[in-house]
Amino acid sequence: MALSGNSRVAVIGGGPAGLTGAYELQKLSDGHTPIVLEAGNLVGGIARTESHNGFRFDIGGHRFFTKIQEVDDVWHEVCGDEFITVPRLSRIYFNGKFFDYPLRIFNALGNLGPIESVRIMASFAKWQMFPHKVEETFEQWVINRFGRRLYSHFFKSYTEKVWGVPCTEIRADWAAQRIKNLSLIKAVWNAISGSNDTASLIEEFQYPRLGPGMMWEKMRDRIREDGGEVRMQSFVKQVNRDDMRVTSIDVVERDPETGAEKEYNLEADEFLNTMAVRDLIHCMNPPPPQKVIDAANRLKYRDFMIVTLVLDHADPFPDNWIYIHGEDVKVGRIQNFRAWSKEMMANEDQASIGMEYFLNWDEPMWEMDDKDLIALAASELEIIGLAPASSVVDGAIIRQPKAYPVYDSEYADALDEVKNWLIQLENFQTVGRNGLHRYNNQDHSMLSAMFAARNIMGAELDVWDVNVERSYHEEFQTKPYKSRSEKAA
Repeated sequence: MALSGNSRVAVIGGGPAGLTGAYELQKLSDGHTPIVLEAGNLVGGIARTESHNGFRFDIGGHRFFTKIQEVDDVWHEVCGDEFITVPRLSRIYFNGKFFDYPLRIFNALGNLGPIESVRIMASFAKWQMFPHKVEETFEQWVINRFGRRLYSHFFKSYTEKVWGVPCTEIRADWAAQRIKNLSLIKAVWNAISGSNDTASLIEEFQYPRLGPGMMWEKMRDRIREDGGEVRMQSFVKQVNRDDMRVTSIDVVERDPETGAEKEYNLEADEFLNTMAVRDLIHCMNPPPPQKVIDAANRLKYRDFMIVTLVLDHADPFPDNWIYIHGEDVKVGRIQNFRAWSKEMMANEDQASIGMEYFLNWDEPMWEMDDKDLIALAASELEIIGLAPASSVVDGAIIRQPKAYPVYDSEYADALDEVKNWLIQLENFQTVGRNGLHRYNNQDHSMLSAMFAARNIMGAELDVWDVNVERSYHEEFQTKPYKSRSEKAA
């Protein structure tokens, strides 16, 4: 039932989904007041922009590119002419060599050599004739499209570094979402012809000149200007419900100056959640059925750490980022922040390099001293041959829990159990990457929140249907919706 009059909507989380939900709601109606509760001191979630001694850096690299027109419209409404157009330049570091990505035929053949290239093509031909009859795992999905030999070279090591589990335990769903429609034939044809119609391999993208956090800071300001609230350092401790209707949330707010905490109860008419599903289930009061709790406990996450290094000289490489394969170093991806935007730099004579590590919070590296982490990252930069360790003059560490929902062998059944309970809640929706336990890009996280805002206004849209395999990334197009009253008329 659509809300009427002056109603309050509590939004849990100030990342792309939470802020977009509040922003969309204000665009649709003057009668609803969104109250966004963000536990951190910066908005944007994993898409925020951090800073250290004048250097700004992105948490994981966030391109602004989509074919979802509604999302693109919001980006430009909010950020306007603050966008710059950035050429994409990325490579793969494998076996001591750098491979252009997307594939460029002569570069690839030169690095692999003629004998290995023939072996790769032979392996591809074999698996085209005798593919896996089912595609349940990431390994099966990739081998069917690239052959076992190319899979072993370019997919297995990096994917297992990112997720920390064997490719045989990662579901095919993840590959279908992230690299849909890419095959060896298409990759070779793109390399020869120069064409590129694969969503994940775009040649240029837009980017806020001061980093992605600029987008979310501007959206935060818009929400406040229009009468909404964005409360920082406000952690949602408990979600209270009466049967299947949520009545209020308990919030712990921390004073940024004194560190003192106060707890209060916030009542609202509707609730929009972006916190991790597993955490959400655990803070429900009263708790859901035990089978739902057990299912939530089976949902897993991969954590993330970025070690940002400041070098005593300008950019050691021109790429936006480089994917690091192999086990000789722990780093999984390396960013050059000047290649995203020159305005991310404190000065022109130094470089800011992001060394990205994929790990779990309970691994020893998570607890390492910051100085030791900077020394480790500097040594790995030298091992790869990008810059001497001695050129590192400063650094900063960001640890990001629950950066990626894991698509393991248990997740699908567990998520179905949780979802089937959550959708029974009358006035509560969950959206975004962790709110849906789906590896969304920020445009899909935003779209799910836009759907939720429209549902509050009376629409009947399925937030869980955003970013399923048939609607991956830039190919996804939304359709105009009608509210219940419009349908009745």
